[in-house]
Amino acid sequence: MNRRVFVLAALVLTGCATGPPRVVAPGQALAELEPLYAAIAGREALTIQVASNGCTAKADFAFYLERRGEAVTLSFGRRRLDSCQAFAMGKTELAFTWAELGVPPRTPVFLLNPLIAWTGPGS
Repeated sequence: MNRRVFVLAALVLTGCATGPPRVVAPGQALAELEPLYAAIAGREALTIQVASNGCTAKADFAFYLERRGEAVTLSFGRRRLDSCQAFAMGKTELAFTWAELGVPPRTPVFLLNPLIAWTGPGS
């Protein structure tokens, strides 16, 4: 994935706040954003939980940050697919410090990625 995909996805999703409402069909822009099982905003970092077959690493992810006034939007996407052959699907946590993201601590952040329910390994 490249940064251009994130820009397009962010424009589609943030365009709703600046213009007339748009309906985004499932699978259009959201297909490029990584579904998250959880997102936890901690004192030092933002931690996300994502699907993993055992080889997912932080370096496999890219993020796109956009500032509009005081509003900060953030999205995550995979650079590389996890090609490991685990017996059952799993998940992993990845922590991105606020400094890495370029966001001062305590700044409100709007996360654009879809959240999905974790239903357990192998489901």
